Formats: sequence, C-alpha cells, structure tokens
Amino acid sequence: MPVPNSSTLTASPGANRVTSGPTASTTPAASLPSRGFRLIYGDPVPGYQTPEGGPAPEAAKRACLGLTGLAAASWPCAETAQDGDHAWQDFAPELVDIIRRDNPALPPAGLALALRLWGRMHGLVALEVYGHLGPQSLRPEELYHAEIRDLIRSLRLPAPPIRP
Repeated sequence: MPVPNSSTLTASPGANRVTSGPTASTTPAASLPSRGFRLIYGDPVPGYQTPEGGPAPEAAKRACLGLTGLAAASWPCAETAQDGDHAWQDFAPELVDIIRRDNPALPPAGLALALRLWGRMHGLVALEVYGHLGPQSLRPEELYHAEIRDLIRSLRLPAPPIRP
C-alpha cells in the first residue's frame, strides 16, 4: 500500500484521534497534573507497591485500551508498515481477552502497535513531567507535535492540518 499523500487526502479518523488532545500551545504534560501522571506512570514513593485493583492500574489499562482502539482504526493503513513477529501468547491473557472481544479483526501485531504508540505518545510527556525536557528545549510543545505528526506518518495515515 502506498503512503497516503496528505496534500491529496483528507485527515483520517485515526489521525484525528491522535491529534485530538492538547492544544498546539501545550504539551500533554502541561495539561496534566504532574502528581497524577507520576502516580499512574511513575514510582511516587520508593518501594511503594501499587495495590492490586487500585486506580492506577485501571487508568493505565484505559490508556492502553484507548490506544488499541487507535491501532485498530489505523490498522488498514498501518498494517504493511509494521515490523516484528507477534503472537497472542506475547501478551497478558486478560488484555488479550479484552482486545479480541472488542477488536476481533485486530491481529497480535496490532496490539504490539498499540503498545508502541503508547510509548511514543508518552515518552516526551514523561521527559517533561520528570523535568528532563525543560532544560533541553525552549519549545517542548513543538517537539511533541512533531512527534505526533511523525507517528501519524508512521501509521501511513493522511495527516490533519498542522495547528497554527
């Protein structure tokens, strides 16, 4: 499948889902309470063990499932650009059950794509939340939006217009 040309195609629903978050003048880190992000994605207290069934694992699960929905919506365009040999046995059985129920046409490589999307979308956010990006960049929002545009291209989706 050829890579869609964003000058001749309108933005896809998948691309619009990727860009429907924070405004162009902010990164997701600027729109999140840092403490909440750290509770879900970090280790807030050395040695603390998240209680089973608590709110942090549930929030992480919701994020994963949302990105799996994005991967499923993008799969018709993204499939030919994916790498790796994935099997359902590579993933937690509880997650596999949910994915196969909610997205029966999505193969294991689609779930792997969702997890990689999660890493890409949260990488710069984590760097900013934990204070590693600020000293390096005066415009972290531009880095974030460039990463999202690259992510959309990697999915072979028609890109939405660049925000002013």
